[in-house]
Amino acid sequence: MFEIVTSPTETTVAVVGDLDLAERDQFPGIAARVTGLRRRLLVIDMCDVTFMDSTGAAFLITLADAARKRGGTTVLRGCSERDLFVLEVCGALNMFDVDSEHLCPPEPARVSTSRTIRA
Repeated sequence: MFEIVTSPTETTVAVVGDLDLAERDQFPGIAARVTGLRRRLLVIDMCDVTFMDSTGAAFLITLADAARKRGGTTVLRGCSERDLFVLEVCGALNMFDVDSEHLCPPEPARVSTSRTIRA
């Protein structure tokens, strides 16, 4: 599941569950929504990701590339060492700023300051 939260300056995409081949049908729609919001800062919250494969990494790369083309930045928050390794193997870790100081909450706690889109 994906939760998209927007504010005037950023878009946060919270990913819950697996980010893999089984979820790929959702990726184009989510990417279109996020890109259409046109915020300069994209935060991808990975606190609740249970598994990511190369298909999920390709999705994150697509989001980061779209943000970069708009002059924006993509931040990974709560990303596990394994997920960072997958992105590194894909040669794409440098496309992201990694928030290494973020501490994931024990249970999902999402606060919307503006608008939330669930997909």
